[in-house]
Parts: sequence; structure tokens; C-alpha cells
Amino acid sequence: MFLAYVTPHGRALIDRRLYLPETTWCQQPDRLTAAGVPDQVGFATKPALARQMITAALDAGVPFGWVTGDEVYGADPGLRADLEHRGIGYALAVGCDRRVAVNDGRTLIRVDDLADRIPTTEWQPHSCGPGAKGPRDYLWAWITTATQPDEHRWLLIRRNRTTGELAFYLCWSPRPVPLHTLVRVAGSRWSIEELFQTGKGQAGLDHYQVRSWTGWHRFITLAMLALAILTILTAQQPDAELEIIALTVAEIRRLLNAFVLTATLPPEHTLHWSTWRRTSQARARRSHYQRRQAK
Repeated sequence: MFLAYVTPHGRALIDRRLYLPETTWCQQPDRLTAAGVPDQVGFATKPALARQMITAALDAGVPFGWVTGDEVYGADPGLRADLEHRGIGYALAVGCDRRVAVNDGRTLIRVDDLADRIPTTEWQPHSCGPGAKGPRDYLWAWITTATQPDEHRWLLIRRNRTTGELAFYLCWSPRPVPLHTLVRVAGSRWSIEELFQTGKGQAGLDHYQVRSWTGWHRFITLAMLALAILTILTAQQPDAELEIIALTVAEIRRLLNAFVLTATLPPEHTLHWSTWRRTSQARARRSHYQRRQAK
């Protein structure tokens, strides 16, 4: 399990926990001893591990104001209570059978039934950020689920404009926020999937065969550090011109390999191919965006 830190300038993995299934691991002391698992480590659910990582980040002074996650975390009342107690807003996914309070708490209703009652005019188009093939545009609706005065609690609903597929989020904030803020937070959850892909492809996040508690933590920490360094270098690059894509994590890794880790070719040769790759990527991105926007 990983905790990701997402900003407009970049994203990185900042913490990790090794989830040990209760039956196949935590109830087999010989297996735990053989793997070097410390005695004080016991079974913990995934939401409990998430709470540990979030608490550690807050105690370390990491500045953030929002948390998002998938249905495993949205269904955990302890995690939501912890975030509210610390004044951290959240947009956590929940299943379609979740019941929420409406009409000032007088009525409990399933979120999918509630979505069916929303008039067409109440759905608002918003993008939750750029994707590999263009803006990730969806239709969104939000409904107040507060049960107390001055409480800022909502159900956020996302609808796919093509398929009609729905997604649901429980949201809370210590202060009033507009819809587009909740959309941005909910949409940032895809960053964890992108980080897994980038971490595996560029920092070898999954390239290990360790069989011990200590070995896993050492390897994963070094891979996370490598990915964070690449992310920082990427964020420090100046804005690129329209005809060339900005330096990416993958491109910076290629340049580091070419200039530092291998027998170097002339710098002009390496930089020429970097420019060629990024120019081609810029053309491909424009083509994807134009095709998506023409639909």
C-alpha cells in the first residue's frame, strides 16, 4: 500500500505499508519469523494502514488539505472520522449501494437511486484534469448530505458522458468549497495509478524478488526515492514551447542514463534525439486532444 502526494507541479509516493493478510500471514507465526516481520506488527486492515500513513504525514508537517481514495477507504468510518478530526477534507469513493442522509437527515436513500432522481439540467460538465488522450471530461452532480447546521458534507456523483457509468464520492470539508474543487480532488485519485505505472517503468518499483520484511522495505524505499528525484527534476524544468513537449520523468531518466550511467555519446547527439522525441510526442498529444474534442 502506498500514500501518494499530488500537487499541480508533480506527484510522488511518500509512504508505504506492507499489507499482511490475516489468515495466510498473521496467523502463521513461523512464517512471520522466517520473513523477519517484527513482533509488534499485527494484522491491520487497509484503511487502518492508510490512517497510519496519513497520521505520519500530518505529524511530519507535510502540507496538504485533502485526501482521496477508492471504495475500500470510503467505506471506513474510522478513516473519515480521523480526517474530520484533523480538519482534512476528503472525497472518498463509495459503492452504489451506499445510503446517505438527505432532507436534513430525515431520509436515508441509496446513492444510485438518488442519482436517478437528478434532473438532466442539474448535471454540470467539468474536467478532472488532462489524461493521456485529452481532457478527462465528465458530468457531475452534488447533493448536500449535512445533518447539522454549518456542516459541509456532500455526495458527489460522476457520470461518464458516453457510457453513463456512475461513480460516487462521500465528501467533507471544514469550510464551504465550490463544485470544481471537489471534482479536482476526486479526479486526482487517478494519480496513484499513474505513479504505479511510472514507478514500475522508470524506477523499477516492481523489479524485486525479496522474501523478507527488511529487504522489501529497503528496495521499495530506494525505488520511491528514485521516483521522487526524477519528479523533482521534472518539476524544476522551465515551461516548454508549444511545438515540443516538456521534459518528462521518462525523458529525464533517459538523459541521466545517457550522460551519467553509460558511455556517453556527444551531448549534441543525445539532446538532438531528446528534442525529436518530445516534438513527436507534442504532435501526438495535439492529435489526441483534437480527436477527443471533435466527438
